[in-house]
Amino acid sequence: MTESSAVGRPVGELVVGVLGGTGPQGRGLGVRWAAAGQRVLLGSRDADRAQEVADQVAARATAASGGAEVSVRGGSNQDVAGAADVVVVAVPYAGHAELLAELAPVLAGKVVVDCVVPMGWDELGAYVLDVPEGSVTQQAAALLPDSLVVGAFHHLSAVSLEDLSHPTLEGDVMVVGDDRGAMDLVQALAGQLPGLRGVYAGRLRNARQVEALTINLVSVNRRYRTHAGVRVTGV
Repeated sequence: MTESSAVGRPVGELVVGVLGGTGPQGRGLGVRWAAAGQRVLLGSRDADRAQEVADQVAARATAASGGAEVSVRGGSNQDVAGAADVVVVAVPYAGHAELLAELAPVLAGKVVVDCVVPMGWDELGAYVLDVPEGSVTQQAAALLPDSLVVGAFHHLSAVSLEDLSHPTLEGDVMVVGDDRGAMDLVQALAGQLPGLRGVYAGRLRNARQVEALTINLVSVNRRYRTHAGVRVTGV
């Protein structure tokens, strides 16, 4: 059984690394966590670009938190994967498998949170791409047998994440996985962001539905010119 030193520790003490941290989703998660006091590392294929974005994120997070000291640094995906306690994967689906296969030794023993959506576009709009393993999160689990893989943060609008003029977000984070400790950690990480909570949404085999729901939200957003999320009632 894989074990992680991050599981069981107070979530506020953890360093969160974001692979693909210079993209909209990764950057948005990074600035929100930094503004909430979390230590954040932003990764990219280009370490210099990552540090440039990290400096911008730090400045925005500092302003949003009323001048409080924040901790945001940038580096290569490899360096961030090695230095972080918890690693969030926010890269495009096209490069997902290649990156995780390369980083598998570095990610061993870590909680890895996958928020990648297999989305394609045609003249009819967005649609779900077929993933041989069943879902992107299951693909990550297959490529990272020595990591604790959890699926989460798929349904958060990058635009809403980056809009710090609204300090509180609205929505729930559906969390799927097979390890209770890792899932509890990710739910707590979601709860670090004002207005959000992590909600258990089943085992890893349920990741396909969670990822695909993002496509429906994209369609809602395009039709109604909004940035819709998900709220689970009765829980």
